[in-house]
Amino acid sequence: MELINKFLNVTVPFVALVTLPFFMPPYFLFKFLLFTIRTIFSEDVAGKVVLITGASSVIGEHLAYEYARRGACLALVARRELRLREVARRAELIGSPNVTVIPGDVTKVEDCKHFAEATVRHFGRLDHLVANAGVAPVCMFEDYPDITRAAPAMDINFWGSAYSACFAIPYLKQSKGKIIAIASAAGWLPVPRMTIYCASKAAVIALYETLRVEYGEDIRITIVSPGVIESEMTEGKFLNKAGKLEVDKEMRDVRVSLMPVRSTEECAQAVVNSACRGDKYLAEPSWVRVSFFLKAFWPEIIECFNHMLLVTGPGASQRDAVSKRLLDIVRGIKEFLTPNTVPFHELTARLDHERYRRSPY
Repeated sequence: MELINKFLNVTVPFVALVTLPFFMPPYFLFKFLLFTIRTIFSEDVAGKVVLITGASSVIGEHLAYEYARRGACLALVARRELRLREVARRAELIGSPNVTVIPGDVTKVEDCKHFAEATVRHFGRLDHLVANAGVAPVCMFEDYPDITRAAPAMDINFWGSAYSACFAIPYLKQSKGKIIAIASAAGWLPVPRMTIYCASKAAVIALYETLRVEYGEDIRITIVSPGVIESEMTEGKFLNKAGKLEVDKEMRDVRVSLMPVRSTEECAQAVVNSACRGDKYLAEPSWVRVSFFLKAFWPEIIECFNHMLLVTGPGASQRDAVSKRLLDIVRGIKEFLTPNTVPFHELTARLDHERYRRSPY
């Protein structure tokens, strides 16, 4: 057996290097043709039933609106019932023919079983499960006073997704339905201060890739890996080292820095388009996919860059990271060039608030 392994250690890399250049062009042509066909024959979700977890805010909320615009019936799940009812009302105004609200906690097995069964009792079927609920702990690994305080990230991000899928799958098999798993680019990128979050999202990706192999064509699975998207996280809402949700604008500046933030509406539209095409993967925005290949072929570059940008030296405040200093420099230049005006970031926030306030939805 040891001789076989030694033989394979030598031959497999050599064969791969020789054959890959010949197979890649026809493979990419096949992928392009397949994408074109799937786009032309994209699924019409009008009248179909979509169950969305984490539907009370940001990505989950806007996914509900996007499905509503296409005439889908919705089952909305989250812990905040009042907020869910607001989302349901807007979804009905936008175009959903039927919306039901099911308060629930994805970390509780009995709640996940209940909302899957309640959806089927109400509508008689289930066509799409959008496993979206998530939370982001932000803390250097060594700074946790009690590592169990980070457990909610795995409970919500991974187990909440797994529980939801477990009880939805029997109904999805009947309808030849789909699962849309909201993972993250952090599932393959090593990001300081987000150790447990990265691990939970990597687990989500591995879970659904394996389920895809197990169920084949019975259930189509789209794994979505968003980059930096407008959300409570980009507004600074994190799980702190004590395991409590808090809004920390300075830490937001460290994490987001100068990264372009994709609008939630555009992200939701891209996700639903991808699900209806039956894509296996979606990186949103699409340029984020490049980081996957960088990580695969040049991991040292990614690790060095993220360490330099996001990690401070011994004894220095974590808020003095290079990423935040770069953002402060750009803000300073903008304020210098536009004196006696509202700071850029405050103006943007005001405009977003005004747009939201005047929205008919």
